[in-house]
Amino acid sequence: MQSPQTASGTVKKALSVLDQVASFERPVRLNELVEVSPYPKGTLYRMLQTLRSEGMLTYDETQQAYSLGIRLVRLAHTAWTQSSLAPTARPILDALSKSIGETIHLAQLDNAQVLYVDKRNAQRPVEMFSQAGKVGPAYCTGVGKAMLAFLPEAELQQVLEQQSYHRFTPHTLGSVEELRDELSNIRTRGYAYDREEHEPGIICIAMPILTRTKRVMGAISVTSTTSRTSLDQLESLAPEMHQAADAIAETAEHWRFPVEQKSKEAMEG
Repeated sequence: MQSPQTASGTVKKALSVLDQVASFERPVRLNELVEVSPYPKGTLYRMLQTLRSEGMLTYDETQQAYSLGIRLVRLAHTAWTQSSLAPTARPILDALSKSIGETIHLAQLDNAQVLYVDKRNAQRPVEMFSQAGKVGPAYCTGVGKAMLAFLPEAELQQVLEQQSYHRFTPHTLGSVEELRDELSNIRTRGYAYDREEHEPGIICIAMPILTRTKRVMGAISVTSTTSRTSLDQLESLAPEMHQAADAIAETAEHWRFPVEQKSKEAMEG
């Protein structure tokens, strides 16, 4: 019988292999995985076979390549339904998208990164990095900064230590000091901007989604391009976005904590 430490190590290795397969975003051969894996070829091969037998990976005999398995799709769908804000936020995002006509993002923090959990395309779609299911940097995206600004200090410090501060554009914040100054400004005004910090020509305004106790649940953003709008024009959308963020937070709290909510209502009654 495996010890808890051994079992934990095995699970960690298996998850890292799944991450490596996923990072290629296409079917990947064993030799390609060996080049990026910290594990010896024999160990890696055994883990691939175990994951394949459990339905976590599939193997194409013709291409001799591994892909993520259908079991992961089922798990991802369940996680999206149970843990993501997306299902409860859907009608609110639909209404906001119809009203504004620009690209709408819904995101949550995934450790120290941003996970885009839903998206509505603009009436005139714009090609950009963000897609539902993709992970992006927190320090140079509007939704990321909107969430970071309202984290408790201890949690914020941990997240800041994990940022890369790579300069994607000349506008990217390049240090923890710059980012902390920006987060202070965000807390004061209540929302964040992306000033072409992640992609040239892409700007946004982002609003945090906070519980009544100010716990961060996620963030929404309205994104456009410098060729068809400005930050001043996007800022005019802040009141409507604030209403949408509050509506998502209230809906999500009722959905996630129904027993607690009913207890409060009974006490008030």
